[in-house]
Amino acid sequence: MEQRLWQCVRRLEPLSPRFVSVTYGAGGTMQARTQETVLRLKQETTLAPAAHLTCIGATREEIDDIARTYWQAGVRHLVALRGDAPAGTDYTQHHGGYAYASDLVAGLRRIADFEISVAAYPETHPTALSPQADLDNLKRKIDAGASRAITQYFFEASTYLRFLDRCLAAGITAPIVPGIMPVSNYNQIVRFSALCGVTVPTWVTHLFEGTAKNPELCRIVACVIAAEQVRALQSHGINEFHFSTLNRPDLTCAIAHILGVRPGS
Repeated sequence: MEQRLWQCVRRLEPLSPRFVSVTYGAGGTMQARTQETVLRLKQETTLAPAAHLTCIGATREEIDDIARTYWQAGVRHLVALRGDAPAGTDYTQHHGGYAYASDLVAGLRRIADFEISVAAYPETHPTALSPQADLDNLKRKIDAGASRAITQYFFEASTYLRFLDRCLAAGITAPIVPGIMPVSNYNQIVRFSALCGVTVPTWVTHLFEGTAKNPELCRIVACVIAAEQVRALQSHGINEFHFSTLNRPDLTCAIAHILGVRPGS
């Protein structure tokens, strides 16, 4: 997996993305490995890493120390998240830790002038009490000092645009960057979407019919869907996108090529 990660990095680096995010696992696992990866990205590549930090699994002091280490190493961008509890458990605040992402954002702001991204959910976080409560939580994160929000992935451009309208009506003016998920494995994405509350439209299901034993056709369909998503959003003035590569760069590189992004451009 580590070898695959660095192969992915080398493939994506020539495309000069504004930043690359590096995630934790559920329950705050892989914190040390995440930190090693972020620092290596900063030292050995031209990429700007955005390091994920979550409230789960660490005290405030431990999280603050990690943030200071990042700042001293020249890492200026963090992704502040509450974090997901391990499968089969409910979220609980770590003893002595930050309670929610809004608290984490405020804490990071006290440490240094980081660029801070947070999460947003166009179709509402699965554990939120209501869509309005979820939107109120996003506003708390922005008001605490977040620079932007990056959305959970979605498939209908209208889903994002309706959410953007709701954000503006709520007084949220920070950039809301749409998350794009190229579908490398349709059955896997269906299962994952059910867990995180993402709607898989019937037209997406129809397009992937008959591709299970034809990986090349599956990749073509995935590229077309993602490229059309981006084109539809660009027609509404949206020009920043966050792609989930899942350490598989081929789809993202192909989609970038279709959209006119070339190495060194």
